[in-house]
Amino acid sequence: MYTLIAIAGLGIICLIAEIFNLRKAIVPVTLLGLAGTLVLTAADFGKVNAFYNNMIITDSFSAAYSSLFILLTMFLVALSGSFHKEHKAKISDFVAIKLFLLTGAIAMVSFGNLAMFFLGIEILSISLYVLAASKPKDLKSNEAGMKYFLMGSFASGFILFGIALIYGATGSFDTHTIYGALLEGQNVPGWFFIGVVMLTIGLLFKVAAVPFHFWAPDVYQGSPALTTATMSTLAKVAAMAAFFKLMISINRTVPGSYITIISIVSILSMTIGNLTALVQTNVKRMLAFSGVSHAGFMLMVFFDPRMTAGTLLYYTAAYSLAGIAAFAVVLAVCADKGDEEVYKFNGLGKRNPLLAGILTCSLLSMAGIPIFSGFFAKFFLFHQVISSGHIAIVIIAIINSIISVGYYFKLILAMYTQEDITEKQPVPAAYTIVAVLSIVLNIALGLFPSYVVGII
Repeated sequence: MYTLIAIAGLGIICLIAEIFNLRKAIVPVTLLGLAGTLVLTAADFGKVNAFYNNMIITDSFSAAYSSLFILLTMFLVALSGSFHKEHKAKISDFVAIKLFLLTGAIAMVSFGNLAMFFLGIEILSISLYVLAASKPKDLKSNEAGMKYFLMGSFASGFILFGIALIYGATGSFDTHTIYGALLEGQNVPGWFFIGVVMLTIGLLFKVAAVPFHFWAPDVYQGSPALTTATMSTLAKVAAMAAFFKLMISINRTVPGSYITIISIVSILSMTIGNLTALVQTNVKRMLAFSGVSHAGFMLMVFFDPRMTAGTLLYYTAAYSLAGIAAFAVVLAVCADKGDEEVYKFNGLGKRNPLLAGILTCSLLSMAGIPIFSGFFAKFFLFHQVISSGHIAIVIIAIINSIISVGYYFKLILAMYTQEDITEKQPVPAAYTIVAVLSIVLNIALGLFPSYVVGII
């Protein structure tokens, strides 16, 4: 609860700083403030506290994900100063919106009431709508913002309708009360399960899973590159964590029919995401379809949700850190010119060996190659899914992991085998620092996985 208040207050301070023309202090002060809230959040590990009649519940689950979200936001804010250097007057707005987005993400994993859950989703979504359309003179950015707003509004409508049906069936928004009604074997009306299905549809949109993924490639490609990085890392893992917490909070058991639906969505997301990514020539679009594929992998945690909370945390951490590293390099190479084609990376291995090495490592982690944490994330996930008896879907997932190597290596080969046709440009120090730190953390997770898997 105190983390939420601190971050929201930090966002307001950013806006006030603009009034007093303190633009140069916004990014460093925000990073210091986020570091302080990270320490504050760490105090919630091992404790369970409820605030305002269970509206907010802090425990190890919320503390772990809140810490991950704060770390990702620190990286994104650190990139903001150089990314928005041509629009210094707006830096306070961009940083403040990211902080409010973080507030929504933390509310999504700290809720004890469906009203707070919906409020968190809307805060996060509205922030992303603004960021997606934050280049008013760019037609692609306008299209991305409008498309995301329209599709996101429909998804929010499904979520709200689902919450209304659940309330009508149980008479409460409180997740403990809803869970207790199912546990005691009360005669819950059939529309309760219709409500759960509608919630599922809305959240599958938020994580960009097939068949609710059509918005992702266009929005990712049209949005400013830093906004795309935010969507593919912080927003995606926040939605997946909220989805997971919601399902284990209100369901006593996961019905077999629901598992069948999740299995189909998972297989389609992995397969369609990877096969479509193979033919992409735009790096942001390729990473969008890669994100669709990873959403399919993450959905496999629902086969045994009581045992996979730590695995999901590890997977989301590994994926998001690799994503931040990849986008930091994309920003360094392509800046904000809206041209992120694969050929722009030709010869990067000779032009800037450090950035090329970091991008290679991040792509190998996403593909699931040792020693990177992406490999261990898939290994732990597959092990637990096999233990739950779903061997066929693991085989499909392994095949998809092999397919994904194809489009990741297309970019790697461009960096090391193609002739350099791009003029060498200076790279802002912030991009290099963020890229190095995120990939180092990714490798550290791979070397010491028990520190994360066993934390919740």
